[in-house]
Amino acid sequence: MNEEREVGVGPWQGPWPQDDRLDPALLEAGDRRNVVDRYRYWSHDAIVADLATRRLGFHVAIENWEHDFNIGSVVRTANALGAAAFHVVGRRRWNRRGAMVTDRYQVEHHHADAETLHTWAQTAGEGGSPLRLVAVDNVPGALPLETYDLPHGCVLVLGQEGPGITAEMLAVCDDVVEIGQHGSTRSMNAGAAAAIVMHAWVRRHVHHQRPVASG
Repeated sequence: MNEEREVGVGPWQGPWPQDDRLDPALLEAGDRRNVVDRYRYWSHDAIVADLATRRLGFHVAIENWEHDFNIGSVVRTANALGAAAFHVVGRRRWNRRGAMVTDRYQVEHHHADAETLHTWAQTAGEGGSPLRLVAVDNVPGALPLETYDLPHGCVLVLGQEGPGITAEMLAVCDDVVEIGQHGSTRSMNAGAAAAIVMHAWVRRHVHHQRPVASG
């Protein structure tokens, strides 16, 4: 019989630490939050402030027209991989259940439509430079993710489960990439696709692994 593993740490043991980043309530009661060990006992504001100094160069945008439950999963992965921010395009309210409260530690933006996101991206990069909009969808003309050199400053744009990215969004994106598939299904889960493309960015710009064209 497998026992459920307890997450986090219990009440602080030993002399009370002198560190303004630590939350006295967590020190007293224990910290069972879904955070990495380096942030144990840290206050929420201290974690957000530290993350602000370490966020990476990519953003993630998700179209939200059907209250897709996968949005939460995308946001959770964006947090885990250090996205600069996540953007919700369309309806302001979105299904947060899958985010497992990780959205509280992220920068969140809302855009009413694709054109609004496009306008924002024109000056949102370093020094007011544009961020490239890179759509992720298996549509005709999409470039293979495996050989596409993801730009450093970019917004990775995801659509809804099922319908994918809207025509309006595709029209404002600079590039469209697709993930190579080798099975029988036409498409994969939107949350899984988001994780793959975000990790591709990390491999390219954190680990400096350039894609190599197949010959």
